Amino acid sequence: MLIRYLPLAFALFVGTVQAAGPASFATLDRSTWPEPLSSQASFDKASRAEILTFAQVLQASEGLTESAWIQRLGLKSVDRHSIAQVRERFWRRLLENYRLASRDCAPTDDFCPPVAALVGLQEQARQLVVAPDSRYFAWAEASRRFHLNYLNEQMRLAALFPRVSSEIELFSKQERNGDELGDMQFLLTFDDGPSAAGGSSDKLATWLRQQRLSATFYVLGSNLQQRLQKTSAEAVRQLYEGQCVASHGWEHKSHANWSDWQGSVIRTRELLQKTMPELYVPLFRPPYGQRRMDSEAFFAAQGQQVALWQIDSQDWSNKVGAEASGQRVLTLMLLWRRGVLLFHDVHRKAEGGLPWLLQATHGVPLQWQDCRSYR
Repeated sequence: MLIRYLPLAFALFVGTVQAAGPASFATLDRSTWPEPLSSQASFDKASRAEILTFAQVLQASEGLTESAWIQRLGLKSVDRHSIAQVRERFWRRLLENYRLASRDCAPTDDFCPPVAALVGLQEQARQLVVAPDSRYFAWAEASRRFHLNYLNEQMRLAALFPRVSSEIELFSKQERNGDELGDMQFLLTFDDGPSAAGGSSDKLATWLRQQRLSATFYVLGSNLQQRLQKTSAEAVRQLYEGQCVASHGWEHKSHANWSDWQGSVIRTRELLQKTMPELYVPLFRPPYGQRRMDSEAFFAAQGQQVALWQIDSQDWSNKVGAEASGQRVLTLMLLWRRGVLLFHDVHRKAEGGLPWLLQATHGVPLQWQDCRSYR
């Protein structure tokens, strides 16, 4: 085994990469991982490897000053309290996930040093070094770059929260993001549809039925209205047969500062309930994840929960290709081991990224959640 745990200078990571936030997104060529994911054991090994690598990058950023975060994230100011809260939550989840991923491995197995508490995980992550002659070396170099970029993505969201709301944190018990799911449980979701008739929404819904999978489609009221006008309510119900539909608001605008945000939510809910009452689920996903801090009472009165996500495919970006979006999602599934996956059914990326994802995990006992149970 050519994996060593030796002291590593944190400055190597802090000093060499100064990402500017969302200018680039984390992607990882999964072909660098030298083994297929074909069983629980193989998934757990890859999961431990991603957890240790992300923990190493997170550990390397400990102690950064406010000015250092500002420079690293390319922002004018940062909320240090929010950054600290998110980091603390990340550490809790990493420790939990590492324990889950190492239940059935031995200390001599790859990426399986014994860990009793958080300090142990931090120490093992700090000392992780993959030797150049290891079969994991190409993956290790690619994974380190991925997690540096991914950490910067997340810390940028944290640095702006709550002034700019996003999926990085919850405001109340009226909100959820998938953290409540169990180990190996995942839910598919799609935003921004429906597409024009015969478009990506149709192809994805058909493919999901063929795979015996379900997903929640967060639709825009204006898009749904246009499709209803050009086809019919019956055609739209056939489109989403076997799936779930929920609200993404009337227009793809921030619901944090839009004066008509409540009207947007109400109109879309009413249209969904009128058109597809049997497929409707009482969830609202705010565009960009942006919503008001004081909106808990309103959504409770509407009988809706705010539904966010933790695993973002970034399939809307022209910087992330179809297969790359699937590879990004798989890497984050290995890291977080549960969660809500975000794709978009008005773009074509999911048509390639999702089949790749299912093929890459063939044999792994992933638990794809029935959308009707996620309410």
